Amino acid sequence: MLKLAMSVLWPSFLSAIIAEGFFFSVFDPSDLMLVGGHVDLEPIAAYTVGFFFFWTICAIASMISLYLVRTEVPGHPPF
Repeated sequence: MLKLAMSVLWPSFLSAIIAEGFFFSVFDPSDLMLVGGHVDLEPIAAYTVGFFFFWTICAIASMISLYLVRTEVPGHPPF
């Protein structure tokens, strides 16, 4: 189970680092707004929340990819 978790969490961690780098190189944390109004967070808090958001999204994508690779159709070769 640990190997399965690490095969999802490690690539999603690396992808989240890249996604956050790209996102915050374009957008300033002090300029972020939600639907209702301005977000009053310190920049380090915005970076932290953004990182965990991207990590969650990337982990979901990694889990779906792992599920699709490991799911075999009966009577059909894996590739």
